[in-house]
Amino acid sequence: MAKLLVGRFHRLERLACLLAPLLAVGTVFADDLVVQAADSSGEVKIANFTFAPQTLTVSPGTTVTWTNTDDIPHTVTAEDRSFRSKALDTDDRFSFTFTTPGEYTYFCSLHPRMVGKIIVKAGDTKP
Repeated sequence: MAKLLVGRFHRLERLACLLAPLLAVGTVFADDLVVQAADSSGEVKIANFTFAPQTLTVSPGTTVTWTNTDDIPHTVTAEDRSFRSKALDTDDRFSFTFTTPGEYTYFCSLHPRMVGKIIVKAGDTKP
């Protein structure tokens, strides 16, 4: 019985040794994502009648670019009309720079059930 437990321990030890480097690499890549989130640009894809991500958190001064990858036109229109795109055909882009902290809800004026939100927060932009 003791030999069986020792064998299991060694397997767990080997598994831990194999997983440790993967966790370290994952931590490095996770840090890269934070740097990218604090970058001065953000991306939103328009596809299948949705904005993805539906909610994006950015720092003041960030330029967000929406790209229509759908087969039909869409728009990006702020509820408060602070920004508004023309009708975007497939692969068209629209960009807007957010300078003031706050929450900016937007929608497609051609398909009003398509909604998204940009949250502009000073400091940390982790979701």
